[in-house]
Amino acid sequence: MTKQKGRVTLPSQQNFLEETKELLELWGADALRDSDGTKLDDEIKQLDAKIYTTYFVARSHNAFAEKHKEEVQQLYLMSQYNTATSSELEISFLDGYFKDQVEPDYYHDVKKWWEVIDRTTGKVIDPANWEANQEKNTVVIKKIEPWHEYTVSFLAYMIWDPTQMYNHITNDWGDKPHEIPFDVRQPNSNQFVKDYLKTWLTENPDTDVVRFTTFFYHFTLVFNQLAEEKFVDWFGYGASVSVAALEAFEKEKGYRLRPEDIVDQGYYNSTFRVPTQAYLDYIDFIQAFVAKEVKELVQLTHDSGKEAMMFLGDNWIGTEPYGKYFKDTGMDAVVGSVGDGTTLRLISDIEGVKYTEGRFLPYFFPDTFYEGNNPVIEANENWLTARRALMRKPLDRIGYGGYLSLAYKFPAFVDYVKDLTDEFREIYDNIKGVTAYSGLKVAILNAWGKLRTWQTHMVAHGKWYKQAYTYQGILESLSGSAVDVSFISFDDVIENGIADDIDVIINAGDAGTSFSGGERWKEEKLTATIRAWVSAGGGFIGIGEPTACHHQGRFFQLANVLGVDKELGFSLSTNKYFTEAVDSHFITEDMTTFNYGEDMKNVYALNGDTEIIDYTGGEIHLSASSFGQGRGVYIAGLPYSHENTRLLMRAMYYAANKEEELNKWFATNVHCEVHAYPEINKYAVINNSMEKQTTTIYDGVGKQYELTLKPSQIIWEEYNNEG
Repeated sequence: MTKQKGRVTLPSQQNFLEETKELLELWGADALRDSDGTKLDDEIKQLDAKIYTTYFVARSHNAFAEKHKEEVQQLYLMSQYNTATSSELEISFLDGYFKDQVEPDYYHDVKKWWEVIDRTTGKVIDPANWEANQEKNTVVIKKIEPWHEYTVSFLAYMIWDPTQMYNHITNDWGDKPHEIPFDVRQPNSNQFVKDYLKTWLTENPDTDVVRFTTFFYHFTLVFNQLAEEKFVDWFGYGASVSVAALEAFEKEKGYRLRPEDIVDQGYYNSTFRVPTQAYLDYIDFIQAFVAKEVKELVQLTHDSGKEAMMFLGDNWIGTEPYGKYFKDTGMDAVVGSVGDGTTLRLISDIEGVKYTEGRFLPYFFPDTFYEGNNPVIEANENWLTARRALMRKPLDRIGYGGYLSLAYKFPAFVDYVKDLTDEFREIYDNIKGVTAYSGLKVAILNAWGKLRTWQTHMVAHGKWYKQAYTYQGILESLSGSAVDVSFISFDDVIENGIADDIDVIINAGDAGTSFSGGERWKEEKLTATIRAWVSAGGGFIGIGEPTACHHQGRFFQLANVLGVDKELGFSLSTNKYFTEAVDSHFITEDMTTFNYGEDMKNVYALNGDTEIIDYTGGEIHLSASSFGQGRGVYIAGLPYSHENTRLLMRAMYYAANKEEELNKWFATNVHCEVHAYPEINKYAVINNSMEKQTTTIYDGVGKQYELTLKPSQIIWEEYNNEG
């Protein structure tokens, strides 16, 4: 492999000049960056590399924030549930919260902006019947029902930025000041961020790229009394709330939000909740405001001759790259953390920017780089999962973050990253700007649609969750599969129908969630539109509890399409005779064992026409069914694995009635994949495992041959249409 340079960003720090030079050369890096907690020396800034400088818009300016405490960012929070034992109850509403992070807002009228709710009935308590005690941080409620539960929804100031707090605690920063976030919707803060940026741009002539980390509002991240995460939602708008925002919303939208519209019974409008219209209106309202303000900061950056880069994280709320306003910001680049193939595609698929960049793992922090640990293991696992997605839609750049001095102490890691960066450049040089071959077009159907492209079933960025991995594996499999993936919402289907070029629709999730759909499935136009589309030849795959909402004697509202439904206990008196599995099936030709993750219980066949593929424990886990000219497929769950990636691929081809096309650009070994690029007459065979693999390869021009690949190897081949 020819040694090349470029497309790699290296983190550096003070007093690390010679080592930085060494790694710049070894890794072929062409850009240097600082990180939260590090700075670059002037000597480092003079090296032959582009300089990224981290810039915090609405934090890291405590002198200003202390002078304008009324403009500190706010949150709506809900107290714990409290049971009344008499007609009077005192609630200590800060119980369970980290008092170094949040402080109640008594500056604004609590009777107007707070809300006390009887959670047994859902009724709002008349403000005349409760009083807030500022000295004790309690609310005393009178004239209430004994043995009912009550909560207080209260406004609080966020007096410590959550990311800086996390880094502060993780790295034991001791008495380093707590950074206070302030709200750019407020007049003094709004003017300050613009004036300060102008000054900063002038005072930092060596900076080529301003790495905004990020802009104004942090995703919802609240800590408990133990200084540990209490509530985290990567997509949460909780920290964008303020009295000013609520008043502006009412003026713009024509109605007033309640605290409950934000608190949401303590769920805080988690991305798993089917969003209310009020919450969707609020998201739109915040996104429009943020985009307008971001555009001004980007223009100031451009006027100074520098590029504007947005970090996809931290204070990213309102700047969602798949929202309708992001294109108006003028951003040059987006950088984000790559935890797997799904998060890579989240970044690489972004449109409207000049380039995208992925920050790979591990982060150079002491929780990974410590004596006795081997960071190469995490780096290799991270690269192999992300590389599948790179083969479909490559990033323009990759890099790392943290303390370079920590990584430098691990020579094996340093050598591994050298090989990784060389391989990345080889992939990029081969396929950037080239459309990869797709055998199918697949649409993921849920309540969020395009806004959450590559972001379904995600709680905190890239982290594993017991209730989510069974479904998150679907996107991880698709991120590196030879299919074209889009994301559509229920409203898209109702308002616009289903696009002619879609082969397969996938609906997946637990009942009641935004990803399955909940009560949206009661809407007759939604079910009728999809039934008509499948009957005309479309393919529908349901995973977990798809289309689930108990209504009119069905739980799966498209049970007739899927050929199965779930027993809720209401129809135990009805015998279910159809339990015999087929001897073999196209979908499972490569499978010897099954892994459905958390699985799904009590799914049964509607009639004898359902093709039962896996029936164990008295229930169906995998099945297929014809519906008119189309097909439905049911899968109990799909955590990510090479085997399940193949299972999903076969299920999609079967649902689309295109089984005979599967073996075009295909590797028989489930640990290997073929990625073809017809525009340049090239294809790549990749080994996604850390072991040697032998596979039969089917190329797209009728050639079939056997190939052995070394661990993690890529083999590039050229071809012509004559074979």
